[in-house]
Amino acid sequence: MSAPEPTGPGRVEEQPTVRGNVVGPSEHHPAGVTAPSSMLLAQAPDGMPTITKGDDLAARLTPVLAALVWPDGTTGVAEGDVVVVASKVVAKAEGRLVAARDNAERDRVIAGETVRVVATRERPDGSVLRIVENRQGLVMAAAGVDLSDVPAGTALLLPEDPDASARRLRRGLQARLGVRPGVLITDTVGRPWRRGVVDMAIGAAGVGVLADHRGRHDAYGRELQVTVVNLADEIAAAAELVKGKAAGRPVAVVRGMAHAVTVEDGDGAAPLIRPPAEDMFRKGVGED
Repeated sequence: MSAPEPTGPGRVEEQPTVRGNVVGPSEHHPAGVTAPSSMLLAQAPDGMPTITKGDDLAARLTPVLAALVWPDGTTGVAEGDVVVVASKVVAKAEGRLVAARDNAERDRVIAGETVRVVATRERPDGSVLRIVENRQGLVMAAAGVDLSDVPAGTALLLPEDPDASARRLRRGLQARLGVRPGVLITDTVGRPWRRGVVDMAIGAAGVGVLADHRGRHDAYGRELQVTVVNLADEIAAAAELVKGKAAGRPVAVVRGMAHAVTVEDGDGAAPLIRPPAEDMFRKGVGED
């Protein structure tokens, strides 16, 4: 395939387009799909109310989101924005709090959420760190079971179906705000070979979570063969910069990613999970 002609006056550079769950290249940029922005804005509002079991999360979020004021003077949430919500508040609204009065009970909770043990390591205090695949298909420490910011003697499980949770929240926000933003539900994870934790998307609705650049060309005319960008995790990490772990701001709105926001809810975050056939480290270095 020959290299594309240089851009210039009278020419339009090829831009990613949104097709369901994937943002990818197209020679014909469809009407209504915007090009990637050169500026990203992220804002996490204060005043988030305490969320408890049975709360209508969309209803609780609406006044907080509607009060946002942007640098250009606009307010609230607009079409093309992405609402990024920590999984913890979603799980609390869905009643995912369980008893975990001691280490033994906590271990049983983790075991109940585990479908495959990936790695274990004993800590100096005698407790065991477990990296496992949980029932949502995510590989996480302690199956994503959370002991922080919950009453003593309890633990918080992840939302049972984060993609379904994201779709419900999107519908609720649309009904109340009159716009249809993308929605991401996120959780904090560590990464192999990298220190520190980051937020990633575990649920999504109305966001093309992957940007497929294969078939496009670099500055030297070489065709890209393998470049697929995880847009959802990048948005999640950007939102976390303004949310913060201990700032009491579990929700953020990211503006400037309208090219990744889709009319349909799409397939959610499930396509982000690497299938076993592509997992080079599934069995460990010492196994066949």
